Amino acid sequence: MFGAVHFGIMAALVVLFVPMGLAGWHLSRNKVLFFSGILFIALFVGVHLSPYFTSVSSFVNTFPTASSSVPVLYEQEDNICMSVLQLHHVKYKFDSGKKAGPLNDSRVPEDLSWHWDNHSLCEFHKLSKVDASDLLNGSWVVVAGDSQARLFVVSLLDLVLGPEKMESVRGDLFKRHSNYQAVIDGIGLKLDFLWAPYARNLTEIIMEFMGNKTYPDVLVIGAGLWDMLRITNSTEYGSSLQQLNTYLVSSLPVSPEYRTSDPITGTVPVPTPHFFWLGSPTLINRMLNTEEKKVKMTDAMYAAYEREMYQSKLLRQSGGPAFLLDIKLLSQKCGDRCTEDGMHYNNAVYETAVHIMLNALIIESQQKL
Repeated sequence: MFGAVHFGIMAALVVLFVPMGLAGWHLSRNKVLFFSGILFIALFVGVHLSPYFTSVSSFVNTFPTASSSVPVLYEQEDNICMSVLQLHHVKYKFDSGKKAGPLNDSRVPEDLSWHWDNHSLCEFHKLSKVDASDLLNGSWVVVAGDSQARLFVVSLLDLVLGPEKMESVRGDLFKRHSNYQAVIDGIGLKLDFLWAPYARNLTEIIMEFMGNKTYPDVLVIGAGLWDMLRITNSTEYGSSLQQLNTYLVSSLPVSPEYRTSDPITGTVPVPTPHFFWLGSPTLINRMLNTEEKKVKMTDAMYAAYEREMYQSKLLRQSGGPAFLLDIKLLSQKCGDRCTEDGMHYNNAVYETAVHIMLNALIIESQQKL
């Protein structure tokens, strides 16, 4: 794009040499002065008005090229396709009156399906096993949290391993309160699940990464339900998240853009590693399976914990490094037919979260090019 300075230099050259050329054609001095004056005035006006018009190159570049396979909106400055709202704009559909299958079954029942409601806008896609394997090839993925995180890992493994191989690891993965590690040799994927039910446990994990000076490529973390049930102090939970955020932005290789307390707008440099916050699910109080849960895990308590999460500046919406995987929104859309205990939902919810994460990784990768 030509700037005003470049255009001014070009105009000066034209004003200088065109009259000389006209004089070379033996025109009268008055005619030369007349043409020179008109030319000077036209160029003067053009130079001063040019900043107010969009350049031709910018105008042309607003249209996609035929050879581009990247959705146009992936490259927009407002980053619309990377927004939480767009990526979570999904719909669930029950094709019959049957209830969703067992919670520990990683297969989505045939009567339950989901799709992106806005797929024509941003062209989000459910990734196949091959595509997901290519995307995560050679990566180290760490998922840390409570049973919600464990269910997320079940869906991720079900995608990259396939249903048959998944059956062989299901028993190990569902051992209560334990870590799990898998190495998928075919694609060089290392996957760690770390049992971390409390928010303070997540900070300890980050501190361990600091000590070892090794960081995963993808980090999915989330906690809140155990804090709500066992500690029952939303202020303490908020303090734990603020401390976690401090370690994340000061100790790990995160873009300096995330060190500000102001909300992020426009195109944002992508952090490395990729951070995702796994939100808590919608709690249906009447369906909770113990009296203690019904008393402590009320709507008011949930709202207080959620408020602390947003005020911690941990999420990108508030200027933090973590992209929200909004399990609350997804479980709410799926409804009470997707849960048996008002807390743990059918795998369709966590499968959706996995595909949202993978599509976000694709967009981030394209933005780095």
